[in-house]
Amino acid sequence: MGRGRLEAFSDGVLAIIITIMVLELKVPHDASIEALLPLAPVFLSYVLSFLYVGIYWNNHHHLLHTVTKVNGPVLWANMGLLFWLSLLPFATAWMGENHFG
Repeated sequence: MGRGRLEAFSDGVLAIIITIMVLELKVPHDASIEALLPLAPVFLSYVLSFLYVGIYWNNHHHLLHTVTKVNGPVLWANMGLLFWLSLLPFATAWMGENHFG
């Protein structure tokens, strides 16, 4: 398998993770600015998680440009990373729901 396929797969998984995280932001039914205040903890947890995923994506991108051969251990290590990152939407929802407490 080439490095490009691994990078494309990882990019797709990370894009889905970010999409799932943003779905936790529920639109308020009121049009006032005050209606957004209760969403502040959820929004903050989304921002922090987005930055976290972005940092991992950036490092993953640079790391894969140094790879010369993709073998089984590299695939499994990548799957391990993606598994742990896939738990971020759950952690984001939990933090936002419980106001970081």
